Amino acid sequence: MMQLTATLWTELPDDLHNQGEPSAWAKMTRPGQPMHSFLEAAFFDEGGNLWLSDVPYGRIFRITPAGDWTQAHQIDGEPHAMRIAPDGRRIAVDYRHGLIALTGEVSFDVLSGGDDTAFLGLSDMAYGPDGVLWFTDSGRTSLSDPRGRVFRWHDGDLRLVLDCVPYSNGIAISPDNAWVYVAATRANQVWKFSTRLPEISAPMVGTYLHLSGGLGPDGLACNARGWLAVAQAQAGRAYVFDAHGDLITDVRLPRGLWTTSVTFDPADPQRLVIVDAQFGGVFICHIPNPRT
Repeated sequence: MMQLTATLWTELPDDLHNQGEPSAWAKMTRPGQPMHSFLEAAFFDEGGNLWLSDVPYGRIFRITPAGDWTQAHQIDGEPHAMRIAPDGRRIAVDYRHGLIALTGEVSFDVLSGGDDTAFLGLSDMAYGPDGVLWFTDSGRTSLSDPRGRVFRWHDGDLRLVLDCVPYSNGIAISPDNAWVYVAATRANQVWKFSTRLPEISAPMVGTYLHLSGGLGPDGLACNARGWLAVAQAQAGRAYVFDAHGDLITDVRLPRGLWTTSVTFDPADPQRLVIVDAQFGGVFICHIPNPRT
């Protein structure tokens, strides 16, 4: 196993730092601490732009390949993650509002609030290769209240898949669309289950990875080779595992501990992006192929 150090690529410009009173989410998450942003949920669009969500201040940022930042949306909400759906819509999971579609710079439509059972507080999302959306509903769950949830959304149909996770957080789908990986943050684990769900009951779930240190796994991402990247929260690092669950590398950040998100560059599956929310940094690391 090798250990690598990531390189800072860009960071949130000073003129985009929130200068006002911390939001209610910021006060809940980091009581007594200033918070100019909290960046999550990195992903690339087809043009090579990197997108990030700023949870406490309702903002969505777009970063060009040259590293230029633009605020694309600012809503009255707490978007933990946003993705571009197969039909081109910008779909987000919002801690306060639920599953939403961003319809303008400041506007959105609520697609689902949880149907019969209100969401606890949505956390992360991932589209599978088949266009099915999977997302997590963590609320404030933990080992003392392990009822974090995982949902599946397709063609307007919402299905509760799991309701027993100690803080269901990051989620990723394998490139062959066979497996769902879920970060059980407060158990310091990554769980795994099949995308082929039983007709009515919950799927069989196993512990795929058991980690240690920090708070636990946050964001997850798969690349075209089936590698799984894990952002280890409050540890200033990310891990990359191969498709068999063997550790390829431990990537350390030279600055910042609030490692929240990871994503692979679709144009280069060995280029890993790592996000730190402590100061708003975006790091890059090239992961060598262990078989070469």
